[in-house]
Amino acid sequence: MMREFLDRYILRKTIRRFQRTEQLADQLALPKLRRQRDEARQLRGQLERVIQIADNRLIQPRLGSDQFPKPLGTDWSWRPDFWRLPASRKGLASAPRKAKIDGQVTLFHDCSLSEIGLQQTRNRREKDLAPFSLAIEIFDFQGSFLSLSIELPPDAAVGLTRQHMMRVDTVIESERPTTVFSRLNIQHGPNSEQVLRELDLSTPECSVDFDLAHLELHERRIEKLWLDLIIDQPAMNRVVLRDLTFCRHHRADL
Repeated sequence: MMREFLDRYILRKTIRRFQRTEQLADQLALPKLRRQRDEARQLRGQLERVIQIADNRLIQPRLGSDQFPKPLGTDWSWRPDFWRLPASRKGLASAPRKAKIDGQVTLFHDCSLSEIGLQQTRNRREKDLAPFSLAIEIFDFQGSFLSLSIELPPDAAVGLTRQHMMRVDTVIESERPTTVFSRLNIQHGPNSEQVLRELDLSTPECSVDFDLAHLELHERRIEKLWLDLIIDQPAMNRVVLRDLTFCRHHRADL
């Protein structure tokens, strides 16, 4: 307690000291003004570092967060690392036709002149649940497709059956109206199944459920799942994927 009291007392004295310097700056002798300027610069550097560290710890959502709403009966859920943790590669300009962003996320397109940029940005709004966003900026685009492929971890396939629903929740914002399709791919043995859904972007928050009941799945041979987000007519647009989450839950018996 005594240490905290002394710290607050010293802080108040320091603030009053620089307040007086501010008021008398036009009248102080130049050597004294120069000395106090140098002290203020040193103090400012320390303060900025403290503020930066505090902001990173206190700002919501916290780094690594995997919290998000899930349907009743959810037995598996996941938020990709790119939306949870700082990426080693924060951005990419002039993305090649296959641009691997991290171990889980890859951008694909067929445009010969690549004017596509990618960037990880920090989410800072109170309503944000994901720590990070993925911003995709597209300028001139003469290709026929642009898609973001997200590979689900191996445990997504463990215990997966045709009685499951796979839910994908997104928060997507764009400068210009656009259409985005989501395609769930399931590899089982030498075969694969695909389910295509259009996202309803009338609001930024969008959920889509993939019903596996009607797929011809060999449940014991499911090896891999991945999701493709396909952006239709992407030219001259900036699309920000503020959050992306997955969960699976049991459906009612047919």
